[in-house]
Amino acid sequence: MDEKICKSEAEWQQQLSAEAFAVTRRKGTEPAFSGQYHDCKMEGVYHCTCCDAPLFRSDEKFDSGSGWPSYWQPLSAAAIHTEEDLSHGMKRVEVQCARCGAHLGHLFEDGPPPTGLRYCINSISLKLKEKQ
Repeated sequence: MDEKICKSEAEWQQQLSAEAFAVTRRKGTEPAFSGQYHDCKMEGVYHCTCCDAPLFRSDEKFDSGSGWPSYWQPLSAAAIHTEEDLSHGMKRVEVQCARCGAHLGHLFEDGPPPTGLRYCINSISLKLKEKQ
């Protein structure tokens, strides 16, 4: 894993679109079925939109029907960080980029084999680097 990236809120605001900032730095959520990757079938690796860290492979992506890109595992355990999220009157597990702390989405235990996990990720927090 690369060195951690720490930037001020102002630096992130300069780098990101208003929508990407709201989701990745303010823990927002894009509307279901609105993101560019929710039904994307292209092969490649999905990277963090904030720091370019590789996070998920298209090989581990599946259609969860939720309206957000879903993966049954991250690229590596070191790529992500999880923590408890008690916002909105729910108990969930938040998924963050381990390198820069960007909010990516949430982790649920209703995914397919072999892990049974569903990493439900906002499209705007990702950028796909297509397989060449």
